[in-house]
Amino acid sequence: QVQLVESGGGLVQAGGSLRLSCAASGRIFSINAIGWYRQAPGKQRELVATISRGGSTNYADSVKGRVTISRDNAKNTVYLQMDSLKPEDTAVYYCNMGVVVLFNGDMDYWGKGTLVTVSS
Repeated sequence: QVQLVESGGGLVQAGGSLRLSCAASGRIFSINAIGWYRQAPGKQRELVATISRGGSTNYADSVKGRVTISRDNAKNTVYLQMDSLKPEDTAVYYCNMGVVVLFNGDMDYWGKGTLVTVSS
């Protein structure tokens, strides 16, 4: 009933910037917490950043100071601004949202991911 679509990934040189977006569509009443995760080759999925319904943010130590998570509730969209990118940031980035679905209560959804590749 709810779909998440990430966009904004691509190839960038070290030190460059990217802005990822994740837009939700469907029978959405409201969106609770949102998280950006990433999975690099040979590694498990890991947290990048989260933002609560009230706007509180949390960042992984590996990206703190270089990324900013934000949300636009009117557009059902979350963003991840990434600056000073490093090759170790290369991964598939996934969006996760806790969604209050109309007539179905709280649900959890994942996007299909967007690939970020940072070259040396």
